[in-house]
Amino acid sequence: MASMIPVCIFAKPPECGKVKTRLIEKLGETGASSLAAVMFQDIWDVVTACSGVRPVLATTAEGTFPVPIEREQIWLQAGDCLGVRLENILRRGLDSAYAAIAIGADSPSLTISHLETAVQELDQHDAVIGRSLDGGFYLLGVRQCEDGLLAELPWSTSQTAEATIARLKERGRTMHELTPLFDVDVPDDLELLAAYLVANPQAAPATRAWAKSIGLLKDGD
Repeated sequence: MASMIPVCIFAKPPECGKVKTRLIEKLGETGASSLAAVMFQDIWDVVTACSGVRPVLATTAEGTFPVPIEREQIWLQAGDCLGVRLENILRRGLDSAYAAIAIGADSPSLTISHLETAVQELDQHDAVIGRSLDGGFYLLGVRQCEDGLLAELPWSTSQTAEATIARLKERGRTMHELTPLFDVDVPDDLELLAAYLVANPQAAPATRAWAKSIGLLKDGD
């Protein structure tokens, strides 16, 4: 188990009013928190089903999540900015494996295939990254994470992924880019989500059930 690559899912407890805040105007506090919960459930299930990795919840606080999680799988984030928190979690993962992967819980189109490709590429490269369509990234995997690797980057902007890639290259890392995916963060992203679920009827079952419950998908979709 110790040699399996930890895939660290960065997620807050899905509490009303504290998650998916940019979607509250569209979905309400309960709807936004419910969406966060079901997307986390689908991502957790994808990671659990992937061979060669072990799922870890990298969270900001103790809380209730929609899947059973063992205490040793819960790692609390530490640091005053996202870059430091990422570094700390990735280094903890590297204590027990040759590589560590951080992912978000906002990309319902993430599949086992994406994770398997990331693991395979980490055999050949120092790092692997998956861009999000909004300019961030949904996955970052590394084989080494020194202090300052992710410091002072422009987080939560359209330049986040580009700046992260530039930093890795500055540090001499070889890297591989995965297929870009969409995040669900703002109201317009709900259209992308609906279109994806219609085109991929077996994907993200918990998110699909939620989408049907609010009328984002029709019964035949």
